[in-house]
Amino acid sequence: MAMTRTLAVVLRTVKYGDGAIVADLLTECHGRVSFLVRLSASSKGKMRRQLFMPLTIVEVDFDFRLKSSLQRVRDIRMAKPLPALSMDPYKLSMAIFLAEFLTHATRDERDNKPLFQFVAYSLEWLDGVSTGFSNFHLVFMMRMSRFIGFFPNVEEVVENGWFDLLNACFTKDVPRHGHFVVPEEASKIALLLRLNYQTMHLCAMSRDERNRCTEVILEYYGLHVPGFPPLKSLPVLKELFV
Repeated sequence: MAMTRTLAVVLRTVKYGDGAIVADLLTECHGRVSFLVRLSASSKGKMRRQLFMPLTIVEVDFDFRLKSSLQRVRDIRMAKPLPALSMDPYKLSMAIFLAEFLTHATRDERDNKPLFQFVAYSLEWLDGVSTGFSNFHLVFMMRMSRFIGFFPNVEEVVENGWFDLLNACFTKDVPRHGHFVVPEEASKIALLLRLNYQTMHLCAMSRDERNRCTEVILEYYGLHVPGFPPLKSLPVLKELFV
């Protein structure tokens, strides 16, 4: 059993008895990993609580035990500070939503280095940008679907067509099941699929349009990720950006 050193994004923590937590991390080397962590009583200890705040990017050392559901941390340290995600109220609200989203969307991910790199890059980008990020969560969620297996084919977008959420495609005919988006809304989704972080500000949306796109994308994930639940942080996100 060799010691593993990997970058990781903290997704969530749950209290575990007195002075301990279970921390779910998305790691670069092993995908989703849960750790049992005994927090340091001193602010100078290795296992400080602030290192386990959601969306913190850390470097962690641990012995990976294949048959264990809870790994134990040898050492952990901050890898890439993201101060704006906790200081800017808009980014903080978006970060709370994204942490909950990632917690459920990556639950079964293993050995998916491209996914980790996409998430880490995206968080660093959001932390560093000053304006024009109101559509960030929409582009993030749609682009992330590429890394977990159900990104729609943008080459087959049908003009004035319907977006079939169940089959992840655009179609000229109304799907026979109930999981679809009407042409007007489908065109917004098709546009989001073509945007990246540098160009997303070109897509002007009202708050209502943005919130509707969020609902559609979450329904899309709910159809393709087993056990994906309604997100508790969604109402707060919906109040952002006029």
